[in-house]
Amino acid sequence: MRAAVYEEYGDAGVLEVREHPDPPVGPDTVLVRTRATSVNPVDWKIRQGYLQGAYPHHLPIVPGWDVAGVVEAIGPAVITGLRPGDEVYGYVRRDDVCWGTAAELVPAPQRTVTRKPRSLSFEEAAGVPLAGLTAYQCVVEALDVQPGERLLVHAAAGGVGRFAVQIGVARGAVVIGTASLRNHDALRELGCSEVVDYTAGPVSKQLSAPADAVVDLIGGDALEDAPRQVGDPARIASVIDPDTVLGLGGRYVFVRPERDHLDALAALTDDGRLRVDVVETYPLDQIAEAHRSSEQGHTAGKIVVTV
Repeated sequence: MRAAVYEEYGDAGVLEVREHPDPPVGPDTVLVRTRATSVNPVDWKIRQGYLQGAYPHHLPIVPGWDVAGVVEAIGPAVITGLRPGDEVYGYVRRDDVCWGTAAELVPAPQRTVTRKPRSLSFEEAAGVPLAGLTAYQCVVEALDVQPGERLLVHAAAGGVGRFAVQIGVARGAVVIGTASLRNHDALRELGCSEVVDYTAGPVSKQLSAPADAVVDLIGGDALEDAPRQVGDPARIASVIDPDTVLGLGGRYVFVRPERDHLDALAALTDDGRLRVDVVETYPLDQIAEAHRSSEQGHTAGKIVVTV
C-alpha cells in the first residue's frame, strides 16, 4: 500500500510517500480503505517527537489519527455490526504510535470507528473525529451543558472551538466565543450570542455576565483567568494544562475514541446542527505541505488529505 511515512523525528521534510507493508488485521480490528484523513496539530507534534512520553512510538511511523473510508475487512472478534463495504469514520488512536491514517489501509481498533454520517462527504467526515470528539467530551461529558446556560469557549474559531460552539448551541446554551476580530462574524454565523476579542485584555472583564461553564482550548492567561469568568470553577474544562485546571478544581479532558460519541456527532451533522468547514484539501503526495499549513496555525477550519 501507499502511505505517508517518516523514519526519524523532525520537520515536515522527514515525511515521504512510498510503498509500505500492509498493516496487520488483529482479532478486534476493522481494516479501513482510506478515502480521506485530516491533519491536526497533534500530528506534527508527534512528528517532531514531542509526545514520546505519552505513548510508545515505533519508527517508521505513518502519521494521522482521523479516517474516513470503506471497510475492507474485519477481524473475527469484531462485534460492532460493521461489514466490508460499509462507509465509516473514526478517531484511530491505538495504544502506540505506528500505524496512522495517512495510508491506503488503516488498521482501526473496533472502538475507534463507526458508520460515517450520511450527509457528509468522505473529505468532510475526515475532519470531524478528533476535533469533534474533543469538543463533545468537553461540552457534553465534562461540563454537561444544559439549555439556557452560558457557555464560554476559548479559541472558538479553531478546529475544536468551532465544534464546541455548535454543540453548545445544539444543546440550547447561550454561547460566548473568544477570537480575534477577523473571526467574529464567522462565530456569530455559527450561533455565538456574544463574541469577545481575546487581544483586548482579560476576558473576565469583557463578559456581560459570568459564564456557567468554560471550555479552555488555549491555556496560559486564559486559563488563569477562568475562575473569574465562571460562577463555579468546577465547571472549567481544559484540554491544555492538566496541572493548572485540576488545581483550579476543574476538569482536564484528554480526547479518547468513543463510538457512542462518534454516533452522536454523526446524528448532529445529519440533523443539520453540526457542520464541518474544510478549508484546505491536499492529495496524499502533498501531505508535507498540509503539515506545514497546520503548523502555521492560521486556518479557521479543517485541513484534509485525500487518499
